[in-house]
Amino acid sequence: MRTLPEFPTLRRFLDWCAAEGELASIPDPVALRHQMTAVHRRVLEAGGPVLRFERPVDAEGAVLPVPVVTNLFGTTRRVAAGLGIAPEGLDALGAFLAALRTPEAPDGLRGALAQWPMLKAALSMRPRLLRHAPVQEEVLTGGDIDLARLPVPTHWPGDAGPLVTWPVVITRPRDSSADEVGRYNAGIYRAQVIGRDRLILRWLAHRGGAAHHRSWQQAGEAMPVAVVLGADPATLLSAALPLPETVSELSFSGVMNGRRPEMVPARTVPLMVPAGAEIVLEGRVAPQDTAPEGPFGDHTGYYNPAEPFPVMQLSALTRRRAPLYLSTYTGRPPDEPAIVGEVFNRLALPTIRAQIPEIRDLWLPPAACSYRIAVIAIEKRYPGQARRVMMALWGMLAQFSYTKMIVVVDADIDPRNWDDIAWALASRMDPARDVTVLKDTPMDYLDFASPEPGLAGKIGIDATTKIGAETHRIWGEVMRTAPEDAAFADELLRRVMPELMPGPGA
Repeated sequence: MRTLPEFPTLRRFLDWCAAEGELASIPDPVALRHQMTAVHRRVLEAGGPVLRFERPVDAEGAVLPVPVVTNLFGTTRRVAAGLGIAPEGLDALGAFLAALRTPEAPDGLRGALAQWPMLKAALSMRPRLLRHAPVQEEVLTGGDIDLARLPVPTHWPGDAGPLVTWPVVITRPRDSSADEVGRYNAGIYRAQVIGRDRLILRWLAHRGGAAHHRSWQQAGEAMPVAVVLGADPATLLSAALPLPETVSELSFSGVMNGRRPEMVPARTVPLMVPAGAEIVLEGRVAPQDTAPEGPFGDHTGYYNPAEPFPVMQLSALTRRRAPLYLSTYTGRPPDEPAIVGEVFNRLALPTIRAQIPEIRDLWLPPAACSYRIAVIAIEKRYPGQARRVMMALWGMLAQFSYTKMIVVVDADIDPRNWDDIAWALASRMDPARDVTVLKDTPMDYLDFASPEPGLAGKIGIDATTKIGAETHRIWGEVMRTAPEDAAFADELLRRVMPELMPGPGA
């Protein structure tokens, strides 16, 4: 499935980026407080390269010796590369991932050989356990731990303080053992630095880390946690994917990376951690130890209010001898999460179509906070079908539970083209007939437009051609240029006005 080299570590991926002309080093001193985010945002908005800040400056004006890497996934090409493919391979990878969720049983040897890529992927999901690892070249414990020595940025003027933004937070349920990596959860949960050896972990109640924490809370025990900084791209992206609860993100990274993930036992907690990472923070989360997290700038473009979340007490900090620190910012799109989300939406389409076959295409506009609005193109066959698709998306697929608006269009409309969408709304939708409004449905509590935190309405707009019992009028015929006339116009204009026309094959 991979068409690019393997990237078992962040460094190998950065080497590839450098060879592709997509890595820029910044030798000037840049403040971790606000300045670094300002530079990163300008470069991301311009579609620029990965940035390596060689001289990050802390709040006291000291230059820290750990370089900061940002904008890793600032373009869809680099997100695809992190998955091991070129952008044109995303559709095939999406189909592969859909098949991997519900693989058909091989029909004899021929069927097994035909499914070999899938079988190889399943084998790659088993981690390879090591005794020694680069991420444990240096081990700090006790009074030697000091998070202030890490170049953790403060991103926005209203932020409460330094915020870790690309951590892979590893947990496991209480009824598991350390070697059961298949039961681990690896999530991207932001972490606020509140002391030399303390972090606030912001996981929402429905996330895997929170579920694991509840299992330890019920027993009155502290939960072991490992926070991985500077993981390889496959692990980072697997931790961000909305995988089924039964699939371990760490194991699934083997499928993405085309090789078995390499793990090593943590030094002070009963967990396995990625051997090739840059830094690992080890510790425990007590059953009831919380602290107010935030406020911080969020993907909505607003600061979220301070709320209590669990506190992690560090017991060790392990790292490479000369580590890198990976960071990003979260804010009103465009940002890296929105760009990653665009790729993930494309990957998810075959899985969605497997459950709702009439869907032809789907777009979640990044400007709409990546998931608040969805535009769905369907192959319409019967009256009421658009409403059925809306309800299926809201009810069957958990990732759409926070989508507040769904617009359904016909297959002849490009759901990624606002002009097409506007035309469909203007010519195929009647507000009194084609608008569905729901009350009191689940919603992201960061949506300040909601009348109640976590509870809001939803709207569905049927902008499809009306058929059967949906209308009593004869529907109009869409105007289209005849193919032979379009071909004549193209040939003529290529001769007399070549500057207006793309060349053959363009």
